[in-house]
Amino acid sequence: MASEYVKEFTDANFQSEVLTSDEPVLVDFWAEWCMPCRALAPVIDKLAKDYAGRVKVGKLDTDSNRDAAMQYGITAIPTVILFKNGQPVAKFVGLKQERDFKEALDAALK
Repeated sequence: MASEYVKEFTDANFQSEVLTSDEPVLVDFWAEWCMPCRALAPVIDKLAKDYAGRVKVGKLDTDSNRDAAMQYGITAIPTVILFKNGQPVAKFVGLKQERDFKEALDAALK
């Protein structure tokens, strides 16, 4: 992981870490070989640090964790999904700006 604030999500821990979390969870669906995913990584790291203690932020490698990726219809990466109360409330496909994520995160915290 690129940051101490970014968690690693897997098929095995997705239920406990994401779906039953008391706080909103931002999940970055990515893969090692994906250049846009790598370009997005610093934004995800910054969000994780900025929202530490209020929002859980993590990455799920779609190559190693196909079940969660298939369950949420991930057909292109990077895809970032914001979960609140176990439900997706925002979905971002492709490279997005930090402000796009912040708007969704701030709305989820209200």
